[in-house]
Amino acid sequence: MFEKAIAPTNAAGVLVEGVNLSYGATHVLKDVNLEVKPGEFFAFLGPSGCGKTTLLRLIAGFNIAQSGRVTIGDREISALPPWKRDVGMVFQSYALWPHMTVAKNVAFGLEERRLPKAEIARRVVSALELVGLGHLAERRPSQLSGGQQQRVAVARTVIVEPKVLLLDEPLSNLDAKMRVQVRRELRDLQRRLGLTTIFVTHDQEEANTICDRIAVMNDGVIQQVGTPMELYEKPANLFVAGFLGAANILEGEVLTDGTDRMFKIKGGAKLPIPRGVAASDAARLVFRPQYADLVPAKAADADNALTGKVVHREFLGATVRYSVAVSGSEVTVEAPFQSVSRLVEVGAWVAVSLAPERMQFLAA
Repeated sequence: MFEKAIAPTNAAGVLVEGVNLSYGATHVLKDVNLEVKPGEFFAFLGPSGCGKTTLLRLIAGFNIAQSGRVTIGDREISALPPWKRDVGMVFQSYALWPHMTVAKNVAFGLEERRLPKAEIARRVVSALELVGLGHLAERRPSQLSGGQQQRVAVARTVIVEPKVLLLDEPLSNLDAKMRVQVRRELRDLQRRLGLTTIFVTHDQEEANTICDRIAVMNDGVIQQVGTPMELYEKPANLFVAGFLGAANILEGEVLTDGTDRMFKIKGGAKLPIPRGVAASDAARLVFRPQYADLVPAKAADADNALTGKVVHREFLGATVRYSVAVSGSEVTVEAPFQSVSRLVEVGAWVAVSLAPERMQFLAA
């Protein structure tokens, strides 16, 4: 369906080893080690200032590390300039030439490479058809929507047949509805091309919905790498637990009585720590709001429940979110909405029931 000239014949993996990068006294990337598999859609996810864009620009060749190396396929590229790395980068601003037509923007990289005009024309048609913009070839960027401009930027990048596609927050300039549409288009395009793609975002929903695996970053350090579900279900530390989705994080201390261990929540309530579950002295109790149940206080299993009072309730359509005051802390519970008669009233005394297998004890 699509021209072979556009789609790469062999996807290349990316290997980052022992990378450290500083700007003066500021240590931005700290001993980063990472492997992106060939053909994978991979995300760097984290808050602003965590180093994710710096790492992407390092792979592109716009940043140089003080130590470590970067390999694409079987070739180390650490010392190569950007134009010799076989990577294509779509910038956050798209960086389209406003005075050029869509077709001329897409052709620009091939013209710089001095390809024959007939070859350029053929590949421009293929690239624009690939992103669904063949009918807009003669328009200028100012005549396009944000989503269309983003697709032009992708077409301009893939037409030069890079081994790796780098996307620096390409959806941040779009409204919420357009972001949903364009991220689906990006995922579909990446699957058709089979192109190794690295995507930078601070939006966990974007990363979760389109990426195969995610590297969660904070303060220049990769905190954890995994699939979206792995990161959500088994976060490696408190930062990952709190950054990916809502989580209850309760302070307390681990108490040991012979072979039994208890977690005493700050404020006095206690819960047994399941056997075989690791819990260091610095750990906190972590559980997702939907993994807890609200039950009448008298009906709860006292060993695996926290008694408290409902202090707030939000109706969210498919779910109802409750805030429960427990031992000086506030716990969030999300329950499926079934009917008005099943709602728990604000002010009611309840028990927050926890399944032992859903409890996690994590440290920073």
